[in-house]
Amino acid sequence: MKLELRGITKRFGTLVANHDVNLVVNPGEIHCLLGENGAGKSTLMNILYGLLIPDEGQILIDDEVVTIRDPKDAVGHGVGMVHQHFMLIPVFNVVDNVILGSEPVKPWPVIDYKAAAARLLDLANEYNFEIDPQATIENLPIGTQQRVEILKALSHHASVLILDEPTAVLTPQETDAFMVILRSLKESGKSIIFITHKLREVLALADVITVMRLGEVVGVTTPAQADERKLATMMVGRDVNLMVDKAPASPGEVVLDVRGIYVEDERGLTSVKNVSFEVRAGEILAVAGVQGNGQTELVEALTGMRRPSAGRITLNGVELAGEPVRRFLDAGIGHVPEDRQRYGLVPTLSISDNLVLDQLDDPRFRRRFGRNLKAIKNNGVQLVERYDIRAQSEEVAVSALSGGNQQKVVMARELSRELKLLICSQPTRGLDVGSVEFMHRQIVAIRDSGVAVIIVSSELDEVVALGDRIAVLYDGDIQAIVPPTTSREELGLLMAGARAEQVTL
Repeated sequence: MKLELRGITKRFGTLVANHDVNLVVNPGEIHCLLGENGAGKSTLMNILYGLLIPDEGQILIDDEVVTIRDPKDAVGHGVGMVHQHFMLIPVFNVVDNVILGSEPVKPWPVIDYKAAAARLLDLANEYNFEIDPQATIENLPIGTQQRVEILKALSHHASVLILDEPTAVLTPQETDAFMVILRSLKESGKSIIFITHKLREVLALADVITVMRLGEVVGVTTPAQADERKLATMMVGRDVNLMVDKAPASPGEVVLDVRGIYVEDERGLTSVKNVSFEVRAGEILAVAGVQGNGQTELVEALTGMRRPSAGRITLNGVELAGEPVRRFLDAGIGHVPEDRQRYGLVPTLSISDNLVLDQLDDPRFRRRFGRNLKAIKNNGVQLVERYDIRAQSEEVAVSALSGGNQQKVVMARELSRELKLLICSQPTRGLDVGSVEFMHRQIVAIRDSGVAVIIVSSELDEVVALGDRIAVLYDGDIQAIVPPTTSREELGLLMAGARAEQVTL
């Protein structure tokens, strides 16, 4: 199926999200749509999927103009979409999620689950997906949940699949497996629109690359004609430093001392096992590992969000293990969480309000009978400018911002306090190259100011580039703490469970 978007324009008040955008996707083609956060990519795809109505322009399928007013229209024309934040019901099983809204019945109103499960297995086998139709969604790994989303779209006979940031929440291993799936879909004749920020994936997968900036198409190219630097320049409109620019660390006194901590997850299973390490002022300790090996629970323990079952956490000699979150904040710990929307922001509140969420007891932002609204607004104006948060004003709801700008709000809030330790979990997940460059600069700058820093990342490039030391976590245990000069092969072995003595370091 050939798909064409012709002259698409979409406005939100005075903001022009898309301006005269043209896009052609041919049958059996992986077409990568590249651009910064806020470039208009998601708006364009929401128009194609019927979630938004364009102010101007046409959608053509096989050279015929079609009208898409809602997702039902889109599905009827063979367009499916897998959103960055999955649209699955966690407590339902796989087959329930796939058939939701189009349940087979025999006779009405009895749902034919047996037939639905059989069709799902046939579809999964056709594309070499390993899936258990009866598995509950919340018990599945993220990569498997994503396959369920794809199967749901394919079950509706989608010829064009829109994938919005599909690898943003995947581990490197899941990403490799996902690329195999995309190539298989392409070989079967499906067309794929792949929205991403990851230039390496674009060059590895794309047949055609369309680059957007500020709501307009600024270029169309192919992997044979481009490299990472050229694509980054097209996206941002300037030269981008793809390498982290940092001088060697000058570590000072020990700030954080962690000794023998054990942490249980919500199921009562031990996910962090006898972990010990220290972090000094003016250094970055990078925690590497495949997602799901205790990183989340470790960070929650270090920020007061989860009580360790044993062990000690001391900051500048003050014991914090088991204390409430407020004590961790008051001690000088800043936290950029892995899920900014769930744990870092209140999406319905304004940028200004989000910038003081953890400082409402600060005398600057208090009045006798409530909040000092003028001070909160002025603080918002200053931080929006200082951290280049792209928004119409500081009073805009955070939910209206792109992912990169939401992350800037979280970082701006944490860095506006006096810190002893900054903990950043997946600090650049889902961000474009310009926002990644910005976040890396902030992290290095806070290290150079004498603050101790911990970053937790599933991006090995980021771990090696930022870490002054690298702690490799596997199955809740630190396998080794190694220098950033350690080879990727050796890091990979440690991440896979090899002990330090089994690896030539």
